[in-house]
Amino acid sequence: MGTYSFILDLLTNPKHSLWIAPLLVAADAVLCGLVIQKIPYTEIDWTTYMQQVALYQSGERDYTAIKGDTGPLVYPAAHVYIYSFLHELTDGGRDIAFGQLIFAGIYIATLMTVVACYIRVGAPPYLLPLLVLSKRLHSIYILRLFNDGIAAMAMWLSIFLFQKRQFSAAVTIWSLGVGVKMSLLLLAPAIAVIIALSGGIGLAIPLAINAISVQGLLGLPFLKENAIGYLSRAFEFTREFLFKWTVNWRFIGEETFLSGAFAVNLLGLHVFLLLAFMAARWINPSRCELDSFATKFLQGSLPKSVLSPGFITKTLLTSLAIGMLCARSLHYQFFAYLAWATPLLLWQSGLHPVMIYVVWAIQEVAWNVYPSTTASSVAVVLCLGTQVVVPLLDTRWDN
Repeated sequence: MGTYSFILDLLTNPKHSLWIAPLLVAADAVLCGLVIQKIPYTEIDWTTYMQQVALYQSGERDYTAIKGDTGPLVYPAAHVYIYSFLHELTDGGRDIAFGQLIFAGIYIATLMTVVACYIRVGAPPYLLPLLVLSKRLHSIYILRLFNDGIAAMAMWLSIFLFQKRQFSAAVTIWSLGVGVKMSLLLLAPAIAVIIALSGGIGLAIPLAINAISVQGLLGLPFLKENAIGYLSRAFEFTREFLFKWTVNWRFIGEETFLSGAFAVNLLGLHVFLLLAFMAARWINPSRCELDSFATKFLQGSLPKSVLSPGFITKTLLTSLAIGMLCARSLHYQFFAYLAWATPLLLWQSGLHPVMIYVVWAIQEVAWNVYPSTTASSVAVVLCLGTQVVVPLLDTRWDN
């Protein structure tokens, strides 16, 4: 084998991922240690998290009464339980260095899960370096200690379990992730389609009950105290967004950003894109049109499909990309959900390797501009748009 053939095989043959991936993960673990040692920690929400869970630990169960320096508690109950545990491990939040080590562990555990997802769908080795090179992603986990890192870990673990068609475990882990931050609801449309294709209404009903039950059990102490207060704070769909923090829609201007018409148009676009993907791509294994698919599902006569790991992953990641493209406002920590998804989704959709690297680089640079600018926000939206349009135009969706 010549040098060119050897290099090409090394970059494109999925079998090499089995030994390249562990080396990259080990190198990234060292990098995490260097980041903790060399780069100063930046306080944003950690102190507020600790203040909020301290109120919970003191016996407060009314969500509307739990607040911190930067505002009220606006995350579901699993967030409270996890950060209460971290509160104990870090001396009430004062041992920041140990907290960073914990989040470095969460980062590496998530990275290992992501790599497992890549390997399971036969992703080529040339994608793997992109998983360990993100400055913003290391910042979110190790220098900011955001809950998005924990939610992203639940997201990728659920994707891995969906790939293995372990639907009950996948839905449970996904719902636990929703219990940390409701951003994971962006996967819900794809999860619904995957379950419908895999087992019809007979599988969908118990799994829906499973997901709802997880939320009920997590929120039970707070629901008993003030159910409306808990639901309105933990799942605040009407939240007001501040223009100064937006990463994605800076370029449209503050007046448009704050307008009700803009919010309605984004919601309409979100619904339109979901229906377009369902009709043209997601339900392809059923060989049904969208209307007959829905009818057969409700009648219990939808034929069951054994979905490939690749089809399942592509469906989940497009649902995520659609949701992020149509989000009213993305903040920097939301990159935790996107960073590892982008290379895999673009590769699955047939984009040329050079273009995958170009889109990844533009997206990485744009998410590292602080505060966001007109140019960086345009880049963010264009990169997200690419991750929606390219899969929609890709015809290889037959499972």
